[in-house]
Amino acid sequence: MIEDIITVFWRDWIVLKRRLTKFILSRMVAPVLYLTAFGWGLGRSISVESGSYLDFLVPGVLALNSMNIAFNSITPVHAERIYHKSLEEYILAPIAPSAFVIGKLAAAVLRALISSTLIIVLSLMFGATLSSLLEPSTALMFLIVLILNSIVFAEIGFWAAMTIKTYEEMAQVNTYILLPMSFLCGTFFSTATLPTAIRTLIELLPLTHTSQLLRALSSGGTWSIGSFIVLSVYAATLFVLNLRAFRRLSD
Repeated sequence: MIEDIITVFWRDWIVLKRRLTKFILSRMVAPVLYLTAFGWGLGRSISVESGSYLDFLVPGVLALNSMNIAFNSITPVHAERIYHKSLEEYILAPIAPSAFVIGKLAAAVLRALISSTLIIVLSLMFGATLSSLLEPSTALMFLIVLILNSIVFAEIGFWAAMTIKTYEEMAQVNTYILLPMSFLCGTFFSTATLPTAIRTLIELLPLTHTSQLLRALSSGGTWSIGSFIVLSVYAATLFVLNLRAFRRLSD
Protein backbone atom coordinates (compact mmCIF):
# COMPACT_ATOMS: atom_id res chain seq x y z
CA MET A 1 0.00 0.00 0.00
CA ILE A 2 2.72 2.47 1.00
CA GLU A 3 4.83 1.55 -2.04
CA ASP A 4 1.81 2.12 -4.29
CA ILE A 5 1.21 5.57 -2.76
CA ILE A 6 4.88 6.50 -3.19
CA THR A 7 4.80 5.35 -6.81
CA VAL A 8 1.84 7.59 -7.66
CA PHE A 9 3.29 10.49 -5.67
CA TRP A 10 6.76 10.07 -7.19
CA ARG A 11 5.44 10.41 -10.72
CA ASP A 12 3.92 13.80 -9.85
CA TRP A 13 7.07 14.83 -7.98
CA ILE A 14 9.25 14.12 -11.03
CA VAL A 15 6.99 16.35 -13.15
CA LEU A 16 7.05 19.10 -10.51
CA LYS A 17 10.83 18.91 -10.04
CA ARG A 18 11.43 19.49 -13.73
CA ARG A 19 9.18 22.56 -13.66
CA LEU A 20 9.97 23.74 -10.13
CA THR A 21 11.51 27.09 -11.09
CA LYS A 22 8.58 27.99 -13.34
CA PHE A 23 6.16 26.77 -10.68
CA ILE A 24 7.72 28.98 -8.00
CA LEU A 25 7.93 32.06 -10.22
CA SER A 26 4.34 31.71 -11.40
CA ARG A 27 3.11 31.30 -7.83
CA MET A 28 4.76 34.58 -6.81
CA VAL A 29 2.56 36.74 -9.02
CA ALA A 30 -0.81 36.56 -7.23
CA PRO A 31 0.60 36.84 -3.66
CA VAL A 32 2.70 39.88 -4.59
CA LEU A 33 -0.35 41.54 -6.12
CA TYR A 34 -2.50 40.77 -3.06
CA LEU A 35 0.15 41.98 -0.62
CA THR A 36 0.84 45.12 -2.62
CA ALA A 37 -2.74 46.11 -3.43
CA PHE A 38 -4.41 45.09 -0.18
CA GLY A 39 -1.54 45.03 2.30
CA TRP A 40 0.38 48.16 1.29
CA GLY A 41 -2.24 50.02 -0.71
CA LEU A 42 -5.70 49.60 0.74
CA GLY A 43 -4.38 48.15 3.99
CA ARG A 44 -2.72 51.40 5.12
CA SER A 45 -6.13 53.05 5.41
CA ILE A 46 -7.73 50.12 7.27
CA SER A 47 -7.30 49.33 10.95
CA VAL A 48 -8.22 46.07 12.62
CA GLU A 49 -8.35 45.14 16.29
CA SER A 50 -5.66 42.47 16.05
CA GLY A 51 -3.02 44.82 14.55
CA SER A 52 -2.20 45.87 11.02
CA TYR A 53 -4.40 44.90 8.10
CA LEU A 54 -1.38 43.20 6.52
CA ASP A 55 -1.19 40.80 9.47
CA PHE A 56 -4.94 40.22 9.10
CA LEU A 57 -4.58 39.65 5.35
CA VAL A 58 -1.75 37.12 5.27
CA PRO A 59 -3.66 34.16 6.82
CA GLY A 60 -6.54 34.76 4.42
CA VAL A 61 -4.16 34.81 1.44
CA LEU A 62 -2.59 31.57 2.67
CA ALA A 63 -6.02 29.93 2.94
CA LEU A 64 -7.00 31.21 -0.50
CA ASN A 65 -3.72 30.21 -2.12
CA SER A 66 -3.65 26.68 -0.68
CA MET A 67 -7.23 26.22 -1.89
CA ASN A 68 -6.42 27.25 -5.46
CA ILE A 69 -3.11 25.40 -5.73
CA ALA A 70 -4.46 22.16 -4.28
CA PHE A 71 -7.53 22.21 -6.52
CA ASN A 72 -5.67 23.11 -9.71
CA SER A 73 -2.96 20.51 -9.01
CA ILE A 74 -5.60 17.78 -9.35
CA THR A 75 -7.37 19.07 -12.46
CA PRO A 76 -4.86 17.39 -14.88
CA VAL A 77 -6.45 14.09 -13.77
CA HIS A 78 -9.54 15.25 -15.65
CA ALA A 79 -7.55 15.59 -18.88
CA GLU A 80 -5.95 12.19 -18.26
CA ARG A 81 -9.42 10.66 -17.91
CA ILE A 82 -11.28 12.43 -20.72
CA TYR A 83 -8.72 13.42 -23.36
CA HIS A 84 -5.44 11.53 -22.97
CA LYS A 85 -7.00 8.30 -21.67
CA SER A 86 -3.80 7.76 -19.65
CA LEU A 87 -5.77 7.31 -16.44
CA GLU A 88 -6.56 3.82 -17.71
CA GLU A 89 -2.93 2.89 -17.05
CA TYR A 90 -3.50 3.44 -13.32
CA ILE A 91 -6.79 1.57 -13.46
CA LEU A 92 -5.09 -1.45 -15.05
CA ALA A 93 -2.00 -1.24 -12.84
CA PRO A 94 -1.84 -3.56 -9.80
CA ILE A 95 -2.29 -0.77 -7.25
CA ALA A 96 -5.11 -0.19 -4.81
CA PRO A 97 -7.61 2.56 -5.75
CA SER A 98 -7.03 4.18 -2.36
CA ALA A 99 -3.27 4.33 -3.08
CA PHE A 100 -3.92 6.26 -6.28
CA VAL A 101 -6.24 8.73 -4.53
CA ILE A 102 -3.86 9.27 -1.60
CA GLY A 103 -0.83 9.62 -3.88
CA LYS A 104 -2.53 12.28 -5.99
CA LEU A 105 -3.75 14.15 -2.91
CA ALA A 106 -0.26 14.06 -1.38
CA ALA A 107 1.25 15.56 -4.53
CA ALA A 108 -1.34 18.35 -4.50
CA VAL A 109 -0.65 19.06 -0.81
CA LEU A 110 3.08 19.29 -1.54
CA ARG A 111 2.49 21.91 -4.23
CA ALA A 112 0.23 23.89 -1.90
CA LEU A 113 2.80 23.82 0.91
CA ILE A 114 5.61 24.98 -1.38
CA SER A 115 3.46 27.88 -2.51
CA SER A 116 2.38 28.67 1.07
CA THR A 117 6.01 28.76 2.22
CA LEU A 118 6.73 31.25 -0.54
CA ILE A 119 3.83 33.45 0.61
CA ILE A 120 5.07 33.44 4.20
CA VAL A 121 8.53 34.54 3.06
CA LEU A 122 7.07 37.29 0.86
CA SER A 123 4.74 38.50 3.61
CA LEU A 124 7.67 38.86 6.01
CA MET A 125 9.49 40.89 3.36
CA PHE A 126 6.40 43.10 3.08
CA GLY A 127 6.51 43.74 6.83
CA ALA A 128 4.03 41.25 8.27
CA THR A 129 4.62 40.07 11.81
CA LEU A 130 3.97 36.39 12.40
CA SER A 131 5.72 36.13 15.76
CA SER A 132 3.14 33.69 17.15
CA LEU A 133 4.36 31.09 14.67
CA LEU A 134 7.77 31.05 16.36
CA GLU A 135 6.21 28.88 19.05
CA PRO A 136 6.64 25.24 17.91
CA SER A 137 3.18 24.04 18.98
CA THR A 138 1.46 26.95 17.22
CA ALA A 139 3.57 26.51 14.11
CA LEU A 140 2.74 22.79 14.02
CA MET A 141 -0.99 23.48 14.33
CA PHE A 142 -0.71 26.14 11.62
CA LEU A 143 0.93 23.59 9.33
CA ILE A 144 -1.72 20.96 10.10
CA VAL A 145 -4.52 23.39 9.22
CA LEU A 146 -2.81 24.28 5.93
CA ILE A 147 -2.41 20.59 5.08
CA LEU A 148 -6.02 19.86 6.01
CA ASN A 149 -7.28 22.74 3.86
CA SER A 150 -5.13 21.56 0.95
CA ILE A 151 -6.51 18.03 1.31
CA VAL A 152 -10.11 19.25 1.29
CA PHE A 153 -9.75 21.25 -1.91
CA ALA A 154 -7.57 18.66 -3.60
CA GLU A 155 -10.40 16.21 -2.88
CA ILE A 156 -12.93 18.62 -4.40
CA GLY A 157 -10.71 18.83 -7.47
CA PHE A 158 -10.39 15.04 -7.62
CA TRP A 159 -14.13 14.54 -7.33
CA ALA A 160 -14.70 17.06 -10.14
CA ALA A 161 -12.06 15.33 -12.29
CA MET A 162 -13.80 11.98 -11.77
CA THR A 163 -17.36 13.15 -12.48
CA ILE A 164 -17.27 16.08 -14.92
CA LYS A 165 -17.27 15.23 -18.62
CA THR A 166 -16.00 18.36 -20.40
CA TYR A 167 -13.25 20.95 -19.91
CA GLU A 168 -15.82 23.75 -19.97
CA GLU A 169 -17.73 22.21 -17.08
CA MET A 170 -14.48 21.79 -15.18
CA ALA A 171 -13.79 25.50 -15.54
CA GLN A 172 -17.24 26.24 -14.12
CA VAL A 173 -16.22 24.70 -10.81
CA ASN A 174 -13.80 27.62 -10.41
CA THR A 175 -16.52 30.09 -11.35
CA TYR A 176 -19.33 28.79 -9.17
CA ILE A 177 -17.46 27.26 -6.21
CA LEU A 178 -13.92 28.56 -5.77
CA LEU A 179 -14.42 32.17 -6.88
CA PRO A 180 -17.26 32.97 -4.42
CA MET A 181 -15.34 31.36 -1.57
CA SER A 182 -12.24 33.35 -2.52
CA PHE A 183 -13.93 36.64 -1.65
CA LEU A 184 -16.59 35.72 0.91
CA CYS A 185 -14.96 33.22 3.28
CA GLY A 186 -13.08 35.62 5.52
CA THR A 187 -10.02 35.96 3.33
CA PHE A 188 -10.07 39.76 2.95
CA PHE A 189 -12.56 40.80 5.63
CA SER A 190 -14.25 39.34 8.68
CA THR A 191 -17.44 37.38 8.05
CA ALA A 192 -18.91 39.13 11.12
CA THR A 193 -19.70 42.13 8.89
CA LEU A 194 -22.02 40.09 6.66
CA PRO A 195 -25.81 39.87 7.10
CA THR A 196 -26.85 37.03 9.39
CA ALA A 197 -28.43 34.84 6.69
CA ILE A 198 -25.42 35.13 4.38
CA ARG A 199 -22.96 34.68 7.25
CA THR A 200 -24.69 31.48 8.32
CA LEU A 201 -24.30 30.07 4.81
CA ILE A 202 -20.71 31.24 4.46
CA GLU A 203 -19.73 29.66 7.75
CA LEU A 204 -20.75 26.25 6.44
CA LEU A 205 -17.97 26.41 3.85
CA PRO A 206 -14.51 24.94 4.55
CA LEU A 207 -12.45 27.96 3.51
CA THR A 208 -14.17 30.10 6.16
CA HIS A 209 -12.97 27.76 8.90
CA THR A 210 -9.46 27.65 7.45
CA SER A 211 -9.25 31.45 7.36
CA GLN A 212 -10.49 31.70 10.94
CA LEU A 213 -8.10 29.04 12.21
CA LEU A 214 -5.03 30.45 10.45
CA ARG A 215 -5.86 33.99 11.57
CA ALA A 216 -6.32 32.94 15.20
CA LEU A 217 -3.09 30.97 15.20
CA SER A 218 -1.01 33.69 13.54
CA SER A 219 -2.31 36.38 15.91
CA GLY A 220 -1.86 34.29 19.03
CA GLY A 221 -5.61 34.10 19.65
CA THR A 222 -7.75 31.16 20.68
CA TRP A 223 -8.49 28.84 17.79
CA SER A 224 -11.76 26.94 17.49
CA ILE A 225 -11.76 23.17 17.84
CA GLY A 226 -15.15 23.25 16.11
CA SER A 227 -13.60 24.70 12.94
CA PHE A 228 -10.92 22.01 13.03
CA ILE A 229 -13.58 19.31 13.33
CA VAL A 230 -15.53 20.78 10.40
CA LEU A 231 -12.43 20.63 8.17
CA SER A 232 -11.71 17.07 9.31
CA VAL A 233 -15.27 15.98 8.50
CA TYR A 234 -15.03 17.58 5.06
CA ALA A 235 -11.74 15.77 4.42
CA ALA A 236 -13.02 12.37 5.55
CA THR A 237 -16.34 12.63 3.67
CA LEU A 238 -14.76 13.81 0.44
CA PHE A 239 -12.13 11.05 0.59
CA VAL A 240 -14.86 8.42 0.69
CA LEU A 241 -16.63 10.07 -2.25
CA ASN A 242 -13.37 10.23 -4.23
CA LEU A 243 -12.59 6.60 -3.57
CA ARG A 244 -16.05 5.54 -4.72
CA ALA A 245 -15.78 7.71 -7.85
CA PHE A 246 -12.42 6.21 -8.81
CA ARG A 247 -13.56 2.66 -8.13
CA ARG A 248 -16.53 3.19 -10.45
CA LEU A 249 -14.07 3.77 -13.28
CA SER A 250 -12.48 0.42 -12.52
CA ASP A 251 -15.77 -1.49 -12.65
